[in-house]
Amino acid sequence: MAVTTPSPSPAAPGSPSTARTGWLRAGRGLLGPRRGRHELAAEEFEALALPVGDDGVVIGTDPHEAPAVLGVARPVPFDAVLIGGAWTAQVIALRTAGTGARIAVETGRRGLWTTLAQAANGGQPCVTLHDVGRVPPQGPSVHSPVLVVRDCGVRPPRGRVVTAPWQSVLTLLPYVGPDAPRLLGGADVVGIQRVSPQEAELLGRLLGLPQADVEALPTLPETVTLWCARRTWTYVDVRATEAETGLLGAPRRMD
Repeated sequence: MAVTTPSPSPAAPGSPSTARTGWLRAGRGLLGPRRGRHELAAEEFEALALPVGDDGVVIGTDPHEAPAVLGVARPVPFDAVLIGGAWTAQVIALRTAGTGARIAVETGRRGLWTTLAQAANGGQPCVTLHDVGRVPPQGPSVHSPVLVVRDCGVRPPRGRVVTAPWQSVLTLLPYVGPDAPRLLGGADVVGIQRVSPQEAELLGRLLGLPQADVEALPTLPETVTLWCARRTWTYVDVRATEAETGLLGAPRRMD
């Protein structure tokens, strides 16, 4: 006896088989397994929060053990003054070069910067040394930001290369001199290392520092800098790496 299988009856319009046929004809492939939507309740949104802070070069650690950064690569001019030692300025320059920026050092102490330049350059000259007043145009851009470090003594002359978009200037002052009021008045950020009590009093008046900070400035350790910006003050400890100490030597306030 032959066994026959009844032919399937045509699917009614709107039935599941008709819907699947429609998907196949539309070229969308097979339907996958159905899963619940990825949804969060309103009270769960906080779990997705990310800690986003300012970007820049990590110049040390603040009193809360958080990284302290200095945004030297900006689309707007940025002027910083550091009253301190060349060692701290060199750490900042070395770390900035590590981010891919170019460093132009204007200095009358070329020998002090030669070792850093040779170590940082490697295959390409990312750190260049120039005599005072002889820094050529650097051609900064978003793809090639520049930091100009001015190590020109306590009375630096007005530089030919100034702040510009993607070109920041860090002026190093060994101590507070007669040009300090003019330089500090035009700076976006000021860093202060250990200074004398008389210098601390003057800086307190120029920058509006709290008395507690004025009293603390003459006692700061070699690696600590008080950074001031827009009526805010933060102590930063450099905490140099072994590689930085091996290249630049032990931390020191004076050179």
